[in-house]
Amino acid sequence: MRKEHDFLGELEVPDEAYYGVQTLRAIENFSITGSRLDVDFIQALAKVKKAAAQANMETGRLDKRIGNALVEAAEEIIDGKFIDQFPVDPIQGGAGTSINMNMNEVLSNRALEILGEPKGSYDIISPNNHANMAQSTNDAFPTAIKVCLTHKGHKLTAALDYLATELEKKAEEYKDILKMARTHLQDAVPITLGQEMGSYASAVRRSIKRVGWSMDSIRLINMGGTAVGTGLNAEPAYIKAVARKLREITGENFETSTNIIDATNNTDGFVDVSSALKNTALVLIKMANDFRLMASGPRCGLNELNLPKRQPGSSIMPGKVNPVIAEVLDQACYQVIGNDLAVSFGVENGQFELNVMEPIMAYNLFNSMNYLTNAVRTFVDKLLIGLEPNREQCQQWVDRSVGVVTALLPHIGYEQSAILAKEAYTTGRPIREVILEKQLLTKELLDHIMSPEQMTHPGITHE
Repeated sequence: MRKEHDFLGELEVPDEAYYGVQTLRAIENFSITGSRLDVDFIQALAKVKKAAAQANMETGRLDKRIGNALVEAAEEIIDGKFIDQFPVDPIQGGAGTSINMNMNEVLSNRALEILGEPKGSYDIISPNNHANMAQSTNDAFPTAIKVCLTHKGHKLTAALDYLATELEKKAEEYKDILKMARTHLQDAVPITLGQEMGSYASAVRRSIKRVGWSMDSIRLINMGGTAVGTGLNAEPAYIKAVARKLREITGENFETSTNIIDATNNTDGFVDVSSALKNTALVLIKMANDFRLMASGPRCGLNELNLPKRQPGSSIMPGKVNPVIAEVLDQACYQVIGNDLAVSFGVENGQFELNVMEPIMAYNLFNSMNYLTNAVRTFVDKLLIGLEPNREQCQQWVDRSVGVVTALLPHIGYEQSAILAKEAYTTGRPIREVILEKQLLTKELLDHIMSPEQMTHPGITHE
């Protein structure tokens, strides 16, 4: 063990630990979620610290021997090392101070080790004086959130593009499969299964744009604002340099806000992101539930789609198979919608020059992006790619439907069409049979009017 102290007193730290006394206090104070910090976020915060060290060396404030050791330590964390040295709970009081100090302690102790000095030699490299130079939790922590969200945003949009692309493939593959559309869960008019798949793809493409737009709202950062955005203890040259260094490290277009005080105390950009995720979740729920309905049965439901069989569906009913992949997509999306509410409460509860609720925003935003990314890829890999249409059943519903009478309106009028529909419903006879019996249209014209091409595209058929 080694002894470390802060202004509250002294604690013993395991000698093999790279974290220090302030991390121990966080472990004692915050046992909330049972979760660990998101790995992407740990690496994002290390990128911010690397940029800060490089900027401080550039301005001449940070000794290069110390600065280079801190940069090397940050690069190791970015590469995935020492992740187990971040044991603090993601949800905590203090606006993320414990997370920031956990990083500062790990960087300092690893940098000391690189220089051949024992851990805890903070008179040589200090978590506060060196790793946190020209910074505050209040600028480093929200900037790291934005770096992490940008990284996760790319993963999510790649997953959504994967989904949209596969739906577009299905749209082309199923373009000639005629089926009944439904409104109010009642028979409507014919549509093709390909057109339905294309509509889902279009909605997903729109969701990708929403997520992209929301990412633009978090590219303004407040690095150099330090405690409240006024830039106390940060040189103007540092403020310019740290944004430039962060762009170089991340490859993302982060810019210093023109009003750093605003960027420090307002977190509305996180609402933009959360709202885009919620909207995406709603689109996915609609799609997943349509798949569940179209696959219902197989004997007593719609039975228009055959989903890949992934597991036995019941502990008591032999042979039952459930749409578990669509169900898990639904549930992941429900959690995203719940997370959005938590983010909203966090954003509205900031006071004066700082929003101290950023940990809950980060925790829920990171989880939402992870859940959506994983659930979308699961849906594509385990359901969509192996999907098979039940062509015969789709055609059978069209043949039995009275909704096709809508196509006759330009030819025989609404009143006559309604009479035909009622007779077909009452007698159970196909609408085609009733029309031909009454000699209202020739068979040739009727076949043309009721062809898939004519009933699923704009226009009116004329003799």
